[in-house]
Parts: sequence; C-alpha cells; structure tokens
Amino acid sequence: MAIPIINNWRNYYPDPDEGMGSSYERIILNRLLLRLYDQQEYESALEAPCFGFTGISGINLVALAQKGCMIYLEDHDAERIELIKESWSKLSDNMEIMQNTSGYSELNFPDNSVDLVFNFSAMWFVQNLLAFISEACRISKKDILICLPNREGLGFKDQLKGYSKERYPQLYPAHINPESLIYLMKKKGWELIESDYIDCPPWPDIGMNKEDFIHEKFGIKLPESEKPKEKLSILPYYQGEDPDFEMRMMRLFPFERTMPQWFKRIWAHHRYFLFRA
Repeated sequence: MAIPIINNWRNYYPDPDEGMGSSYERIILNRLLLRLYDQQEYESALEAPCFGFTGISGINLVALAQKGCMIYLEDHDAERIELIKESWSKLSDNMEIMQNTSGYSELNFPDNSVDLVFNFSAMWFVQNLLAFISEACRISKKDILICLPNREGLGFKDQLKGYSKERYPQLYPAHINPESLIYLMKKKGWELIESDYIDCPPWPDIGMNKEDFIHEKFGIKLPESEKPKEKLSILPYYQGEDPDFEMRMMRLFPFERTMPQWFKRIWAHHRYFLFRA
C-alpha cells in the first residue's frame, strides 16, 4: 500500500484515474482471486479492512461478486463507506458494507459464516493483530487470504522513509510482518497452503505517478505532454465498457512471470498468504 492514500483517498471518487500501477495490480489480484474461487467454489467473502489500496477503496472483490459470490465489506470511515456504496451501485448488487468501530478487534459475523476472509495491504490498520486473526479464524469456513506489502521491496523501503508514528498514528507497521502473521495463524490451527510474491511489474513500488515521484525525489519537473494523458480505471471494464482492459494490463505480465524469486523479493509490490483450517 502506498502511504499517501491515507490522505488522498477522496480524490479517486470524482476522478477514478488509478494509473497504470494500480490498474495492473487489480488485474493480477483478480486472477489470483478467481483462481481460488474456481478451486474452492466460494459463495461468500468478507474484505476487512477494505481500505488499504491505492486508488478507489472497497472494490477489490468485484470480480467475485460478478461470479455470484456474496461480498461483505467492513470499513472504519463513514464517509468512505458511502462512496464505496456509490461505486458498487454501478457494478453489482452482491455487496453489503458496514462500519467497524472496534479497530477490527471484532468482526460483525457469526461463526463459520463466510467462505473467504480477505484483505489487501490493510493489516496495518488493524489495532490488535491477535484479536483480528482470532476473529478471521472464527468466521471463515474455508480460506483466509492476506496480502501484505512486500517489506523487502526497494520501493516499499523508500516509501517507509516518510513514516513516523506521529505523522501516521493510524498505522501499525508491525502488523505487516509475515513471520508474525504465519506464527499467529498456525497457533490458531490454520495451515499456510500457498504463498508467493505478487504484483511485480517493470517499475518499482513508488506509490504515486512517475511525474510526482521524479519531482519529489529529484526536484525535476517533467514537461507536460501536449497529448492528453490516458486515464486508467478498472470501473469501465467491470461495467462491460472496456473489454480489452485486462488484455492491455496483461501485456506487462511476462515480466512478472519470468522474473526469478530472488529478484521478486526485492522488486515485487506485495506478497500473499493463503491459509486453510
């Protein structure tokens, strides 16, 4: 997750231009989710917290909803919840969202009530890691899928230079430690079934558009092109208005597919961890 999203998340709703990085990331994530859906035949999934992604929040599971899966979301911000509802109203009816006021120490679902518990780059919004994991294990019938920022990645390390507890009191970086996650899940009796690096495009995880990055890091302002910048958003694809969107993003996939693991360790933007009881 790019730290700037904490402050600029509202900007994506009136103008859902997520750029190439987040657009590619969404397609790669969709492919993972749909593969697991085909294997496990999920009928329901919960994303909590559902804030933790660059770009438009709360739409990570649209691809599952469009397969008929019932999607539940939990978020801690009332304003963002209304904007997420508005986004989904144009995409699918298979979604319910509720506000979580417990810091995600409690999830508002009965035992064994959803097939998949999921979050993407959002664990550092969880105030009590053990409590959240206990709740996820309690309510999941089949799988728990957690995606973490790749802490070994060069881009993530550069982003984290701007972090301080005073500046970002709502973040808990210790909660995106893979070793802690695996240890606590195993103590709860859940087995790590699959893990890998994911989202490894030909650019580092800079967390912002390249023009802003170059200007911020090197003080160089790139000249503005006379050609209008192409706006990229997955929303028209979900609405059936941009059927070639996935194909355009997947043109970048050969880089990810062919890179050795040692390179992905320092370059990939995320890691995923799939647990099963």
